[in-house]
Amino acid sequence: MDRVIIFDTTLRDGEQSPGFSMNALEKLEMARQLARLQVDVIEAGFPISSDEDFAATREVAKQVGTLENAPSICGLSRVGLGDIDRCWEAVKYARKPRIHTFVATSDIHLKYKLRKSRAEVLNAAVAAVRHARGYCEDVEFSPEDASRSDFDYMCDVLSAVIEAGARTINIPDTVGYAIPREWGERIARIREQVQGIEKVVLSVHCHNDLGQAVANSLTALMNGARQVECTINGIGERAGNASLEEIVMALRTRKDFFGIDTRVKTEEIFRTSRLLSHITGIHVQPNKAIVGENAFAHEAGIHQDGVLKEKLTYEIMRPEDIGRASNKLVLGKHSGRHALAARLKDLGFELAGPELDRAFKAFKDLADRKKEVYDEDLMAIVTDEVAAQAGAGYELEYLHVISGTSVVPSATVKLKKDGQVFQDSGVGDGPVDAVLAAIDAITGLKGRLQDYSLRAATSGKDAIGEVAMKVDFDGTLVSGKGASTDVIEASARAYLSALNRVARTAAQHVKEVGP
Repeated sequence: MDRVIIFDTTLRDGEQSPGFSMNALEKLEMARQLARLQVDVIEAGFPISSDEDFAATREVAKQVGTLENAPSICGLSRVGLGDIDRCWEAVKYARKPRIHTFVATSDIHLKYKLRKSRAEVLNAAVAAVRHARGYCEDVEFSPEDASRSDFDYMCDVLSAVIEAGARTINIPDTVGYAIPREWGERIARIREQVQGIEKVVLSVHCHNDLGQAVANSLTALMNGARQVECTINGIGERAGNASLEEIVMALRTRKDFFGIDTRVKTEEIFRTSRLLSHITGIHVQPNKAIVGENAFAHEAGIHQDGVLKEKLTYEIMRPEDIGRASNKLVLGKHSGRHALAARLKDLGFELAGPELDRAFKAFKDLADRKKEVYDEDLMAIVTDEVAAQAGAGYELEYLHVISGTSVVPSATVKLKKDGQVFQDSGVGDGPVDAVLAAIDAITGLKGRLQDYSLRAATSGKDAIGEVAMKVDFDGTLVSGKGASTDVIEASARAYLSALNRVARTAAQHVKEVGP
């Protein structure tokens, strides 16, 4: 069966969306999961844009791009030769590095943004591709704002860059202007008119400003494109990008229609979506296709009756197909390590040794507080307790808060680090502020809270609360996540998560300058 290349740009275009920024450690954590998802290409960043983005792209190339069966690691660059040099310095460590260079070809961009002639832009595009080919064979070119570009001129540019050595030609609907039938016809005409197009992979990159990104991507595939650029949860500039999970599952579910598939391990989709939500603190809407909380929920009586008799009556895919368990109730306080490990494996978490120890402790603590432990509970505690990495820094040992309408909120906190226990107290405007003050007193670090959000991860009076926050530590903005049935405890864990990320970043920098 014909196969589509899945080019994931969550770490580049997705991260450009307001509120979705990630630091280097978060990008690395996300990249590892994208590798487990088995995407073909990870666009790790825009190296010239900042030192932090350069460092993040480089670390993804070094640590994820060198794995066995690693995806290609791609960096984005403008057509400036210095941009391309910087991009190569970041991605060169990967087994399969890719340079993706772009320049706008629409008259709107040429006149108002670039202030260059058509000939100047064509020459710059050719020079850029030739320069990039001096570094690696895998070079991709994109004519920005392709959906509003003069078609014949754009085709001239594409023919020229193919001759210069481009291996992938990506057609971006940069502003989400295209409509499916129109877009499909444009892709078909490109295949007819561009010289040498049969020698390269034809790709599309669609934005969702008119809500057509997925439809446009699928229509492009029907007209000969064989790479799709997309993001987890559809995040991206403005209204977002084409949603990876929707494209992949559409192709998988409707093989009979499309006759093409991907190498994506669909059982990792839900876990990947949830990890991104944890990292960014921004959750998908409940009715989001594939990964939304209601994607496999049935409330209408007729639907419930049909599903109970035969799931195929109202479900075109199984929740297990995306790594989402259909069995909600899992374990209780009398369950052992083996049962927990087996259930976590079903959920996509293969834990052993210290990681399993921490997960089991967190599970037992939760089971003592809740009558019923659900899959969502397990995913919340595992993501926060285990994915934060072993030996990450300070761990919460004890918390006591006094608060009310007629008292000054105060908190006593006990933390553990490297086998040592530390304790201090603090006061604040509220219980959360008091807890953070106590943590600052212990660690000697002072963070300024920039953003705070709280959501119920599960249902019921004893639901787990998930806290996500952005904290500024002396100009370094990091995110933190925490989960607990107690929202004050969840807030403390989220703050410690952010604080420990800062500590790990500092440790990495020290390591880099050593022998």
